[in-house]
Amino acid sequence: MKSLKIILAAFLICTLVAFTSGGDKAPQKVKQAFAKKFPTAKKVKWEKENDSEWEAEFKMNKVEYSANFLENGTWKETEHEIEEKAIPKNVKAALMTVFPGYEIEEAEISETKDGMVYEFEIEKGEIEMEVAINSSGKVVKQEVKKEDND
Repeated sequence: MKSLKIILAAFLICTLVAFTSGGDKAPQKVKQAFAKKFPTAKKVKWEKENDSEWEAEFKMNKVEYSANFLENGTWKETEHEIEEKAIPKNVKAALMTVFPGYEIEEAEISETKDGMVYEFEIEKGEIEMEVAINSSGKVVKQEVKKEDND
C-alpha cells in the first residue's frame, strides 16, 4: 500500500511538472530574441502558434501584449488591444466611412517590420469582419470572418 502511494505521488508530481512547464518550451533563440526586444516584459507565457512560429503573451507597462517569433528568433509581429477612444480620428473616420453601421468589437495595434496598422473586429448583424487600416486611414486588409463550429 505504501509503494502505491509513492507511485501515485510521483505520478502526480510528474503530471504537475509537465503541465506547468509545457508552455515554456520555446527555443532558446526565440527566448533570447524576445528578451532583447522586450527587456521589461513581465509574466511571459509561450505557446506554439504553428509549425514555424511561437507566440509570447506578456505584460509591459500594465498593457497586455502578444508577440510572434519564428523558430530561428526572427520577430514577426507584436499586437496589443487599445480602447476605442485611443483610435486616431482619421482611422476611425475611415473605418466608419467604408463600413457604415458596423460596431467595433475589438481594436488592436499591430506592428510588423513593414510598419504599424490598426486592426479591428467589426460586426453588423450576422456579419463579422476583420479589417486593418494604416495610420493614413487606408484600408489595407478586409475579410469576412468564417464562423467557428467548435
